[in-house]
Amino acid sequence: MTSKDRMMLALHREKPDRLPISIHQWQTFHLETYMNGMSALEAFGTVGLDAQIQYFESMAQFWLTDADCTKLNTSSWKDEAVVVSDDPDHRLIHHTLHTPEGRLSYKTEGDRMTTWITEYLVKKDEDIRLIEKYMPVPRLDLKLLAKAYDEVGDHGILRGFVWGDQAGCWQHAACLYDINSLILAAIDRPAWVHEFLRILLEKKMRFIESMKGAKFDLIETGGGSASSTLISPALHREFCLPYDRPMHDALHDLGFKITYHTCGGTLGIEDMIVANGADVSETLAPPSIGGNQEPWEFKRKVGHKIALIGGIDQYHTLTLGSEDEIRKAVFKLFEKVGYDGGYICAASDHFFETPVENLRIMADAAKECRY
Repeated sequence: MTSKDRMMLALHREKPDRLPISIHQWQTFHLETYMNGMSALEAFGTVGLDAQIQYFESMAQFWLTDADCTKLNTSSWKDEAVVVSDDPDHRLIHHTLHTPEGRLSYKTEGDRMTTWITEYLVKKDEDIRLIEKYMPVPRLDLKLLAKAYDEVGDHGILRGFVWGDQAGCWQHAACLYDINSLILAAIDRPAWVHEFLRILLEKKMRFIESMKGAKFDLIETGGGSASSTLISPALHREFCLPYDRPMHDALHDLGFKITYHTCGGTLGIEDMIVANGADVSETLAPPSIGGNQEPWEFKRKVGHKIALIGGIDQYHTLTLGSEDEIRKAVFKLFEKVGYDGGYICAASDHFFETPVENLRIMADAAKECRY
């Protein structure tokens, strides 16, 4: 059975020949530092993992270090970026967005591993009107996508996203407006927050229209800002579920399977993850790495309704663990989460300094877990 067959069976909540094993996403830092600069697809093959390739087409997301911020520029939305520092260990970029009715600005910093926001785009309530009227919505390049899909072939699956700094509306809003302020606004000014989310939903629905005919095996939505480690189930129900469901319905209408990403914070929102129409839930991060319940606890509650991806503590187990600890973790997840199929065992999230041999140990352990 090929890696693609194996993973697709799991996504359909069926049993493949053995436990699929993967990682959520390969980071450029790890590829360059530990994998001799090879591509993500080459790295999966080198260590023996089933490939999950994330398709990144630069659409001016702040976290893509090589993104062209002018790519989405129009006559009424122009991003003027000033590179304050191009030091790869301390990148500083200041952005000014010019519109016919005023300016917006944001700032980012970064290092070789990641990028973060230091000044948010939305500073006043009325700023969302400029986003509504002038922020452009990109369209997928279906030819480039088809080429990437063919390159992955039988080695695994190709994953995509709904456009935005994060795929979910609440999660995208948290990249444009400080999350602490967003939570307080949800309590004090809920109508404004709903209007903000409605604006982002309308734009995401327009992007989804451009995905017709796209070759994706799985579409990722959600994002960590909607995890129950950050917001309450009540806030998730009011400000996430009503915006997730329309996107998922539209994606299903185009024939896509959907994975909902929560970074492991699922306690209390299990039924909402099912209710939003997702086919898969990830990343099952255990409490040891920041989640709020064990993967098998989530499995017991809703695992009969939804496929699952994740579960391996990428730091304490995969990076720092011994061979015996890594193997035991894989076997335990197979026995308690993957025993009836519908499960792709994987590192729960990003890693940066994991020894290559540890990845091989994880991959080899999964090959012993046969249905």
